[in-house]
Amino acid sequence: MLIVMHHHATDDQIRTVQEAVAAMGLQALPIPGSERTAIGVLGNQGYVDDAGIRELPGVREVIHVSKPYKLVSRDFHPEPTVVDAGGVLVGDGQPPVIIAGPCSIETEAQMLASAHLVKAAGAQILRGGAFKPRTGPHSFQGLGVEGLKLLRLAGDAAGMPVITEVMRIEQLEAVCRYADILQIGARNMQNFDLLKEVGKLDRPVLLKRGMSATLEEFLAAAEYIVAEGNGRVILCERGIRTFERATRNTLDLSIIPLVREMSHLPIIVDPSHATGKRPLVPVMAKASLVAGAHGVMIEVHPDPDRALCDGAQSLNGPGFESLMGEIRKLVAFIGY
Repeated sequence: MLIVMHHHATDDQIRTVQEAVAAMGLQALPIPGSERTAIGVLGNQGYVDDAGIRELPGVREVIHVSKPYKLVSRDFHPEPTVVDAGGVLVGDGQPPVIIAGPCSIETEAQMLASAHLVKAAGAQILRGGAFKPRTGPHSFQGLGVEGLKLLRLAGDAAGMPVITEVMRIEQLEAVCRYADILQIGARNMQNFDLLKEVGKLDRPVLLKRGMSATLEEFLAAAEYIVAEGNGRVILCERGIRTFERATRNTLDLSIIPLVREMSHLPIIVDPSHATGKRPLVPVMAKASLVAGAHGVMIEVHPDPDRALCDGAQSLNGPGFESLMGEIRKLVAFIGY
């Protein structure tokens, strides 16, 4: 339920409404706006009789919100959220953010080379996987904490904030020690215990859409994080599983304008994992920005043919430089 106050409602009237909500055994969350204050009501398991609330002084209207996600919806938070991700702003009114780097952290030389080449081309955030969730148990699983140290070293050398995936609650302490931004991967989108713990941290979170997740499930997963107090969430579309096998996944560009309509959280796209094919990455990265994405995450490796993970979808240095040049022209054209 959402209680919308008149623009002339006094602090005492707002406080009275909050106390009335609390007396019903529910949580009242004030949501200040540019013109008026709204009060979100959380904790109800079904319909709430609003008769006693509707007649209180200062109340303009009461809206019943049936969505399983409330805090991340436009109903509760009409103004778009801009997330500070390690000093890089992501969201409406900001230039598209470019996150780039290798899928897996392999060596110090590889990470330093990756960091310098993506920085020189114009990327703002360095990515790299230290803990790798792989389909097969015999595939390269990442360097773990040693990889985190190399990621931090490369980020500092290039002057870039860094992002990496966390897979388990036990990894949070180590990952937070070295990374500026936490990534929750597609396989963990509905790892609710992990989402709750991440929600208790003062650290920006990039949440990837699950392989078969609906939009409602995606936003409900984000709600777990925001409900714990961490509103610094960036959503990431990375393709969903369909019957089509010509690409690694099916990139759902329609979710971008839908998310922007339904949620105040920023959304970016990962065309590398969505397509799994190097030639498709540049065109789908640009298509994502045209569709309204607040940024893209691109896998880049100094020598993709020798990469230990996902080399087939990784751009090399010249390929990434070329894409960045095209993105600059596109952004100028569409007036991003």
